Amino acid sequence: MASNEDITHQMISSLFIGPRAENLDHFRGNISSVLDELQFARKRYFHEDAANGYDFIPQSVQDSPAFKHQTARVSRAVRQAARMLGQHSIPFWSPRYQAHMCTDLTMPSLLGYFMTMLYNPNNVAVEASPLSTIAEIEVGEQLCDLFGFDKTTSWGHVTCDGTVANLEAIWVARNLKFYPLSLKKAIDDGTLGFLPEQFGVRTCQGKLKKFRDLSNWELLNLKPKTVLDIPERLYKEYGITPTFLQGALDKYNIQTTGKDVMEKDFGLLEKPGQFFVPSTKHYSWPKGAAIMGIGSGNAVSVGVDNNARVDMVRLEHLLNESLSQERPVYSVVAVIGSTEEGAVDPLREILALRQKFQAKGLSFIVHGDAAWGGYFATMLPRATGPVINPGGGGVQAEDITNGGRDGGVDGLVPDLSLRLETQEDLFALRYCDSITVDPHKAGYIPYPAGALTYRDGRIKNLVTWTSPYLSRGSVTSIGIYGVEGSKPGASAMSTWLSNQCVGLDQQGYGSLLSEACFTSSRLSALWAALSTDKDSFICVPFNALPSEASNSPKAIELERQRIRDEILTKSNAEIVTADKNVTDPAKKTMTLLRKLGSDLNINAFALNWKYPDGKINTDVEEANYLMTRVVSRMSVDNPDDKPNKIPLYLTSTEFSLNDYGHCATNFKKRLGLDTSSSESLMVLRNVVMSPLATFTSKGDFVNMLGETFRQIVVEEVKVCQARNENTPDYHSFWPRSSGNPGHLFLSYRPMFHLAKHRRQILLEARFANEADAETYGQVTQNTEEDITLKTSDKIDLAALLEGGGGEFVGSFTTKSNGAILPRVPLQITSVLKNRSLTTTDQDDDYPSGLCPFYIYGSLPPSSSTGGETPTQVHIDHILTKSPNIFMSASVEFKDLSGQIPEEPFHKGGILALEGVHEAALQPFPETEDELGGNFFFRAGKEFKVKIWEDPRGPTESGKGLIKQVTAAEPIATGTVVIKGDEDGKHDGVVVDLEKLNQDPWHEKEDDKVGRWRERFAKIGKELGPRDLEDEDEDGEDGDPYEVDEVSGTNGVNGSNGAVRKSGLCW
Repeated sequence: MASNEDITHQMISSLFIGPRAENLDHFRGNISSVLDELQFARKRYFHEDAANGYDFIPQSVQDSPAFKHQTARVSRAVRQAARMLGQHSIPFWSPRYQAHMCTDLTMPSLLGYFMTMLYNPNNVAVEASPLSTIAEIEVGEQLCDLFGFDKTTSWGHVTCDGTVANLEAIWVARNLKFYPLSLKKAIDDGTLGFLPEQFGVRTCQGKLKKFRDLSNWELLNLKPKTVLDIPERLYKEYGITPTFLQGALDKYNIQTTGKDVMEKDFGLLEKPGQFFVPSTKHYSWPKGAAIMGIGSGNAVSVGVDNNARVDMVRLEHLLNESLSQERPVYSVVAVIGSTEEGAVDPLREILALRQKFQAKGLSFIVHGDAAWGGYFATMLPRATGPVINPGGGGVQAEDITNGGRDGGVDGLVPDLSLRLETQEDLFALRYCDSITVDPHKAGYIPYPAGALTYRDGRIKNLVTWTSPYLSRGSVTSIGIYGVEGSKPGASAMSTWLSNQCVGLDQQGYGSLLSEACFTSSRLSALWAALSTDKDSFICVPFNALPSEASNSPKAIELERQRIRDEILTKSNAEIVTADKNVTDPAKKTMTLLRKLGSDLNINAFALNWKYPDGKINTDVEEANYLMTRVVSRMSVDNPDDKPNKIPLYLTSTEFSLNDYGHCATNFKKRLGLDTSSSESLMVLRNVVMSPLATFTSKGDFVNMLGETFRQIVVEEVKVCQARNENTPDYHSFWPRSSGNPGHLFLSYRPMFHLAKHRRQILLEARFANEADAETYGQVTQNTEEDITLKTSDKIDLAALLEGGGGEFVGSFTTKSNGAILPRVPLQITSVLKNRSLTTTDQDDDYPSGLCPFYIYGSLPPSSSTGGETPTQVHIDHILTKSPNIFMSASVEFKDLSGQIPEEPFHKGGILALEGVHEAALQPFPETEDELGGNFFFRAGKEFKVKIWEDPRGPTESGKGLIKQVTAAEPIATGTVVIKGDEDGKHDGVVVDLEKLNQDPWHEKEDDKVGRWRERFAKIGKELGPRDLEDEDEDGEDGDPYEVDEVSGTNGVNGSNGAVRKSGLCW
């Protein structure tokens, strides 16, 4: 049984309603208190109104049939909507939910939002929100204090989310960069021309110079404090008031002129400003750059290292480029807890780099995007940073961050501190110019609750439209600053109350997040050691094990076994007890746990599967396929999905080569995948927010989740193995005439999702019997349908073609009549093309500027010199990338210039349709019906073409073929017309979208949005009539005791003890 000695965990457990609604009575009691206060507030406002007869909703109205009817309708709607939410909402409150940054919310935050929402204050103006505006100011001060900012000069406010906070940070950085230029314009051309000549400032290199003598480059690189000091200096030294200064600058302000005018006036059009952000950035950064007119292309992504932290060498290189080109840098963004990997950028190094470049003459803002990681600063001592020993080594991390927490001894959730370097980077937040933090993430607060804090609060005056104050002064309308207008005061009150009740310190949020850190590390241990050599899959954590630095498989396996022995098979108490007997800190299990996983409570990991013989899959797309299927079973995206039936929730992301570079390549290598592929790698991830997953009476909850995960993976590996087996199967071809009696060309029908059909094949074959050839000729003359050749038996096509030929038995069929010429022996005489369509053999992009085809056929006997126009000519679309469309047809030449040698033509050349830009047509629709009657590839259509020889052998990879071929001059050009009957009934034109791209294991998706909307429409219909006259005689419609979807009973669920009364859970 769980112990009562873990005081810290007991306090944390009191903060939430609980996975099983254990604390719902406490929450309900607080809700009652809130409603009591609401009632009292309404009744006491001019309470004499009631005595004076101002009874606004009298009892007689409440007793009226219409009133009762409408309240009944509302009650019915509330009941049904609440039930729908309960049945279909994702169970964020459960420790089984490990997907996004969602979890059970603190009761203080929920109560704060609920109580304030009832009064609906708007924090855009103080007169509409006197109390909640104060709450927002308090929140700003709480967060500034958390990050170590000076209380007298810093400032912060609540935003709807991190996206808007980041947008404001970009806005501020842009306006700050151009402020000195605006001032220069106002002095040179405007009403500030009287400013004394001796007014001077220090450059970022520390040189004191007259403002008028500063170069444009020096003006663009003044330190933030230097710029922000200017208004106050002008007032103190020359008496220029803020009101006059604003008026003088207004005409030249970037917010008036726009960025383009400023850049033109100061010669910056060819070198527009940029800001640098790691490639792990949130999407709000390029989005914000676009909104601000900077351009998403000037939000420059900096690569990352193998731990997904910003590549400092690359960052320094980019800054040196900016310096040498005299290109302004608005800011450098440090991500403090990346959304996908939980990585913390080396902020200390970034700040040191800024000092280094300021000495060279380049200055910029440093912004900390701590949307996820900001609240983890509560794990640090508030007053001082991590202690460093004189010898340079860090003290034990638990000594830094335990803060007097009581971890208990039995059934406990131990506190796990952060890595020392992470602590130091969190401590360095106090030196950032601005910080984004999302209370609705690691603050366990309901949406919407983001925030932005400034080390120097004066910077907010750059993004307001009113006269700035010289100091903070009295309370003002906080809504005049930043991007937003109207915003809910409920968010500010929710954040303030949770911060106040839980505490932004080590005993409050620090304890909560420390327990979550421990749970995260246990899950990281699970992913690291889940798979064994006997499993049909491997599970590899993104953050490498310490032993992987040795490159020794034996050392890695020994460490994985240690994880199984000392962590996965042990309870929390057993881990702590065992460590007490270990004197060497490096050998403690808790030391190992601290080294596992990411910097901040997000575990990224990936899967790969094995063939039945134990060989590891090397195809990136096939590994992605496995993970796609696994995560689809651990998420909800369809109205028919039942959230309560999903035993574990995970989510996924992808590592693209463009963003992750060597980091992605290295992870592919660790997974045994082909590192030459540019295919993005899918990555699974779990975000750990619940501190409860390791605190159960049985103590094996994490291991149970692991076995649940393993079972799902094993089941899906079987699908991957089935789709990649090269066993005998039935195969189909489209027969094409060859002009050679008794011979045929066979165009193969490929399928991307089955390995045994994942090839593009062109064959020449002959009938083994003359009689069959004659019969076939007669049949083709008489049939009105296109003919398909299907193998009569399952064959191993790959083995058949290995030797360049062989014999098989096939049946010629039509759609209406089936086999019209059954079981015909055919001898393969030539393999024109036999090219793999695996992702490693596909191009990275679709062809641009043309549409490529294989061209093949027979030349007339008299054209051996290539001088005559070929007569039996066919083309097949070259499948360079999936998904795709297969197109095949016979064509005739209207004209042809150049010569086509007989042998290359017979073996299949390359033809490109000019004026058909395949890349622009991709992706094609999912079905042929969606193509419509005017699809470009149809009988009678005429095209200008170019033709090349195919320089590669029949079985060589087609990757890069089109680029290679089109770099050379064509051997011929001309015009072709697609042959066939234009009525389309028997034209021989093949267009296949569905079979080619069909995944036999994938269920067809329906209209999800439409299905969800049907659920809402159903509630509307079940409300009953709005008009009282249309009501049923008994005044009721619908059974208030509906069958519960989970239990299948009218009220009592014997499996979980939930009791439902009138549609509500009690």
